[in-house]
Amino acid sequence: MSFLSRLLGTQADPTDQVRPLWHRVVELSRSPEFYATHGVADTVDGRFDMIVHMLSLAMLRMEASPDIAPLTARLTELFVEDMDGQLRESGVGDVVVGKHVGKLMGALGGRMGALRRVLATGDDAQLAEVLQRNVHWSDTPDPAGLGAALKALAADFAGRSDEDVLAGRIG
Repeated sequence: MSFLSRLLGTQADPTDQVRPLWHRVVELSRSPEFYATHGVADTVDGRFDMIVHMLSLAMLRMEASPDIAPLTARLTELFVEDMDGQLRESGVGDVVVGKHVGKLMGALGGRMGALRRVLATGDDAQLAEVLQRNVHWSDTPDPAGLGAALKALAADFAGRSDEDVLAGRIG
């Protein structure tokens, strides 16, 4: 979509198709259960961890469907847009925002790859290990409990139609 088309409003925003899913990903990542029950640190880093894990689950589900797999790029655009705004609000200057967003994208790719591998094996101990390494924890970490919650959410995603996934009707 060209800048002029967006400015004049002559074309729909291509990310609108996945925006409900993005909002649901953010909503799910804020679930008090992750922080109060499973020991994820209720900090900027801990919240980022949960957004990345929820987004990874959503994107893995989308990849499983040839009809909506191409839309993962649009979902990633919303993630980048949101993280860019968050970084700017927290005082990160224009000169280094891109570098920070690049690191955040690297974190997303790494976590998505790790979840892809470990969820395919179904090994709960491996999942807990992956989470132990990739989550900022409070004083009472529960990687096994968080792993069980993420597996349940992945199963919920898997059981939903493409339309439900795009509409954010998950969890």
